[in-house]
Amino acid sequence: MQAPPPGAPFHHGGMVPPSQTIYVNNINDKVKKEDLKKALYAIFGQFGPILDVVVYKTLRLRGQAWVVFEDVSAASTALRTMQDYPFMDKPIRIQFARQKSDAVAKREGTWKPVDRRDENKRKNEEFARRIAEKRQRQAAALATAGAPQEQVQAVAASVPQVFGSSGDSSDVPKAGTPNHILFAQDLPDRANQDALGELFKQYQGFREVRLVPGKDGIAFIEFETEVQATDAMLGLQGFALTPEHKLKLSYAKK
Repeated sequence: MQAPPPGAPFHHGGMVPPSQTIYVNNINDKVKKEDLKKALYAIFGQFGPILDVVVYKTLRLRGQAWVVFEDVSAASTALRTMQDYPFMDKPIRIQFARQKSDAVAKREGTWKPVDRRDENKRKNEEFARRIAEKRQRQAAALATAGAPQEQVQAVAASVPQVFGSSGDSSDVPKAGTPNHILFAQDLPDRANQDALGELFKQYQGFREVRLVPGKDGIAFIEFETEVQATDAMLGLQGFALTPEHKLKLSYAKK
């Protein structure tokens, strides 16, 4: 089964028609891949034969899984029955998957191998589009609040080059080893703990912002998990704090 675009799990974007595949998220991401697959087979097998359980342990897709049933009725019953079920200390959330699984496509004789280069390009373009739309919403909110026009324009134009495009990406720092704590640098003098907190708290799992006494222009931002920290870093990398200052984020050194 193909993975969803980064930052765009299958459950977003309105109603999804019933299918044989359910998308499960909010799963405990500390569980080993094989143990998780066995557990998912165990709890969902009561609803009918399962063709496949897909689990990824990449940073962006931790805490998510796809369960492919033999028929739609089994998937529908599983979705209704197991919604918010306390699974490994967390209530799971379930939606129908938007894309047909490889297991179903192979059964129907419609499966085609995917060119990974084209797939990665598509994912990158989709992610860039979502970030651009988000920047436009942020700019509109600033304009409504009466922010200076130059700040509104800077925010609208601040789309980060997180995938190494052919343009100049020298202002984007190397991410480093994944961590649940982010490191922000080159902050403007007026960036304080409250202002940064307002910016980062829109992301799930945000805990706190820590400034470093005696060291201007840097801060540490802590999240509950590496996945949540990564989501914030991808979403805010390059965000225009002022017309002259764009956020430079990386993982804090462990």
